[in-house]
Amino acid sequence: MPRIPAARNTLAVLRYLASRSGPVRASTLARDLALPRSSVYQLVRVMMDEGFVVHYPEDRAYGLSALVVEIGSASLQTERLGRLAMPLMERLVAGSPVPVVAHLAVLSGAEVTYVAKVQGLRAPTTVSNVGVHLPAHLTATGRAMLAQLPPAQIRALYPTRDGLVRRQGPGPSTLGELNRMLADTRQRGWALENGDVMAEYASVGAAALDHHAYPVAGVGLTFRLPGTGGDPFDTLGREIAALAVVLGARVTGRS
Repeated sequence: MPRIPAARNTLAVLRYLASRSGPVRASTLARDLALPRSSVYQLVRVMMDEGFVVHYPEDRAYGLSALVVEIGSASLQTERLGRLAMPLMERLVAGSPVPVVAHLAVLSGAEVTYVAKVQGLRAPTTVSNVGVHLPAHLTATGRAMLAQLPPAQIRALYPTRDGLVRRQGPGPSTLGELNRMLADTRQRGWALENGDVMAEYASVGAAALDHHAYPVAGVGLTFRLPGTGGDPFDTLGREIAALAVVLGARVTGRS
């Protein structure tokens, strides 16, 4: 087992603080963890700089920050979403008229983060692996979720109206182009992208909504365009939109 004392001591401090109901003094940390007090001060200073620990000056003590709670909550939320979505994605992939990859993503600012994936038989290899981040405005799942946000939030996510990031050339380059694309998405009921992430690949996506009509997740299907024997957008778009409705019902507990 590798010996990395600083990493182990940092984790020991986090674990100790998590076990206490209130802030803890550095002297207490040093005593209970058998660490030099100077080392404890160095560790908590770094953890404060990184946002994991907060200082309570009046108590001369330290406690965990909200960031730790947010990380834990986000992890539990994505795991729950994955468990709810995977059976639906597996059935859709198995019954798809063309080879597809199904993926589940969540919105992280102006990016999507992929949290689950189902690879169909003979489906193309995609970049949408679990843990990958991509610009939301270039992906079908991202566009589906952005389309459900109020205009003010879109402007906050894209304060620079020009020069939106591109990968392959296609895709919106300005906020105006993105807004028109999102309006089309809302009218259609599902989003699409064609070669914006990878050349010769296309995707359709839809958003699953929570109790407040907030896009809690995006589900999508990616496929290769040449050789599909027709235009699969409408068929796959309707199917992914229906899946998103079912996933939203599972998330909210609606029938």
